[in-house]
Formats: sequence, structure tokens, C-alpha cells
Amino acid sequence: MKAVCLFAIATLTLLGAEAPKTFTGVITDTMCGAKPHSAMMKDKSEAECVRLCAKGPHGYALYDGTNVMKLSDQKTPAKYAAQKVKVTGTYDEKSKTLKVVSIEPAQ
Repeated sequence: MKAVCLFAIATLTLLGAEAPKTFTGVITDTMCGAKPHSAMMKDKSEAECVRLCAKGPHGYALYDGTNVMKLSDQKTPAKYAAQKVKVTGTYDEKSKTLKVVSIEPAQ
């Protein structure tokens, strides 16, 4: 058993794999980021605006209060548009993308 654990640790180290972390923030899109969407589309709710902006070239993102991180999963965030969530995953600084493992509502 000890050998298996050591092998797993060595493999993760060699692959440069990061352990997933939890990020908390609001589901937004890469176009508007931290800006309120309702200022642009006064007749739509914030969630509707996020969904509309995330279509096309602007994908879903997580805004944590400081950073806007593009999400690798572009399907699951649709149901959480404009809501506070917890995203578990790994962040790639180069691509500014959060590789999503899971998304759930924040308490």
C-alpha cells in the first residue's frame, strides 16, 4: 500500500498535476466580467444577460471579486448564470482558464 501511495505522489509530481481547489464567485461571462449586465440590457434579468453574452465568442466565466476566470465547462454554468457558486478545479495561469471538476451553489 505504501508503494502505491508513493507511486501516485511521484506520478502527480512528474505530471505537474495540481490538486483541485475550490473557487467561490459569481457565474458571469468573459465579455462583461465584473460589470453589471443589466446596464447594457435593461429589459433582461442579470441571468438572462449572462446567458446571452456567453453565447458566441464570449464564454462563461467565474468572477471571484478580483479575477475573471474562463471556465473549461461551458454547459453546466448556464443553469447558475449570475448566481454565487463554488467551483472545484485547477486554474491554468497561462490560459486564464479554470478547468472545472464540479460546480455547485454557494451557501
